[in-house]
Amino acid sequence: MGFRILHLVRPFMAVLPEIAAPDRKVPFNQKVMWTGVTLFVFLVMSQVPLYGIMSSDSSDPLFWMRVILASNRGTLMELGITPIVTSGMIMQLLSGANIIEVDYSLKEDRALFSGAQKLFAMLIAFGQASVSVLTGLYGSPKEIGAGVCVLLVIQLVVASLITMLLDELLQKGYGLGSGINLFIATNVCETIVWKALSPTTINTGRGDEFEGAIVSLVYLLASRKDKSRALKEAFYRTNLPNVMSLLSTALIFGLVIYLQGFRVELPVKSNRARGQRGSYPIKLFYTSNMPIMLQSTMASNVFMISQMLYKRFETNILVRILGVWEPFEGSSQLYATGGISYYLSAPRSITDAIVNPIHTVIYIGIMLTACALLSKTWIEVSGSSPRDVARQLKDQQLVIAGYRDTSMYKELKRVIPVAASFGGACLGAVSVLADMLGAVGSGTGILLCVTIIFQYFEMFVKEQMEAGGAGAENMMMG
Repeated sequence: MGFRILHLVRPFMAVLPEIAAPDRKVPFNQKVMWTGVTLFVFLVMSQVPLYGIMSSDSSDPLFWMRVILASNRGTLMELGITPIVTSGMIMQLLSGANIIEVDYSLKEDRALFSGAQKLFAMLIAFGQASVSVLTGLYGSPKEIGAGVCVLLVIQLVVASLITMLLDELLQKGYGLGSGINLFIATNVCETIVWKALSPTTINTGRGDEFEGAIVSLVYLLASRKDKSRALKEAFYRTNLPNVMSLLSTALIFGLVIYLQGFRVELPVKSNRARGQRGSYPIKLFYTSNMPIMLQSTMASNVFMISQMLYKRFETNILVRILGVWEPFEGSSQLYATGGISYYLSAPRSITDAIVNPIHTVIYIGIMLTACALLSKTWIEVSGSSPRDVARQLKDQQLVIAGYRDTSMYKELKRVIPVAASFGGACLGAVSVLADMLGAVGSGTGILLCVTIIFQYFEMFVKEQMEAGGAGAENMMMG
């Protein structure tokens, strides 16, 4: 039954675009170059506006998802990495739950699974593009006309396909890491740099002000006679990025880097080579940034559905239970002020958190519990559970020092689920703290960005060591 489901993809394999795997190891310099090219294409697509959209100052239903989905409103990257992430997560869950049977040791099964993921991502991209256009995100479909509507859908689907191929290019070994991670980190860094150094002026009702927090600080100090008032305004202004939020961002960056170092080292020894010992590290962030990504995706989907329903059925009691939405002062962006969505959204500042303690306590409780549970569930689905790790160590003929083969699983079961749950809860807590301090790019965005940059740093060091090792070997042979 399972194999038949996967075999349904076979007819599409011939038409699905694919990047061939490299026939030899790609040198480190070339990997850096391809990663740079991928990044450049992504940045260009993030700035090129969609052809045919009417300017719409309406509330953005994807406002909360932009950061984690590396998307930019009104551009070719409108959908960001949504189709890839959604299809990847669903396929992983189906495979983990054995609804689709995949034998990863078979080359054909791996190819079919990856083809199914790609096909599913294309269908999701088409569905999302159609919904975005037909719900009037780019202006009323009647006013735009059928031709332009079709053109908008084509642009969004083709952009999603390019994003998918860029990700595959890196994953196949031509570049470093994965495109998804690279795009998220770049998107967050771009947001932080823009909020700090943007030279754009915005009229907030008190005259024109610079959007960039640092630019505004320099301008206020240079143009105001009362330096203390100028500093106070630059540090605490409300409607635009301020220096305090930049300092909060730096603080959260430091905190996440510090927590990255926490790990439990399990001593392992080889059965094959006597006397050979090593260690198997189990990090505090055992599931990396997965729990926060899953939690944010789920919450953002609730917000999006709730907001769309509230626009149409404002008085319906069930719709109001899901969420009551009102525009934030001075902007058209809607924020939840009641219902389930309100308790799923972070307090906007420390003051807001103190004024509404019930909202704050419920939000923190939901956040920590969700991240801990999702982290614990993810280890079972992603093949990193105690049983999977015990099997991997056994296959490599490694045992934990002081434990027999049979009791190794018990020791891993004692450590891994605790690391996953506690690490997930810690990620949730840091995200809550970042949101309350008003850090730029949201708590989720900063967490994703730091964990991804850290992964790249580890990868870079590993590649350099391998290159150094190969160089030393060549010298010895010479």
